Amino acid sequence: MTTPPLSILREVLRPGLRLVFCGSAPGKRSAELSEYYAGPGNRFWQTLAEVGLTPQQLSPSDYETLLTVGIGLTDLIVHQSGNDDVITFDPAARERLTATIMKHQPYYLCFNGKRAAKEFLAARSVYYGLQSQRIGMTRLFVAPSTSGAARRSWDMGPWQELARLATEVSPA
Repeated sequence: MTTPPLSILREVLRPGLRLVFCGSAPGKRSAELSEYYAGPGNRFWQTLAEVGLTPQQLSPSDYETLLTVGIGLTDLIVHQSGNDDVITFDPAARERLTATIMKHQPYYLCFNGKRAAKEFLAARSVYYGLQSQRIGMTRLFVAPSTSGAARRSWDMGPWQELARLATEVSPA
């Protein structure tokens, strides 16, 4: 039996979180720095502060402090990095993410971008917002990608909806 390659970024998870964000895979800059959402032009940290999910804007190097506000981080593909167009999406990633979420059971799992959601749900299309599917008791949500490459389709509305839902849940 071969040992799977190490994850590019250490997942930030624990049981009882109110919200976990899941991207497609770490971007090139995130992989280089070993920090989530570190790419130039990525709006993730700014958006969290703007919608009130964090008390102030954090930087990519502060990613582990999200646990203090009941938020975790992971990716669908954990052994590759780069833009979505260079990532090989493996169906085994669905099983890995499902097992991870079942183990930790956050209240919400938010896909940061439609691509990760489509690959996980094996769907041709998905919509922004709360989804009908769940992983155990975890509710699924899809928000517009914060990547600089997705700027033309940026919409703060779903992020505001997510913040409203997630702030109604007290972190454990």
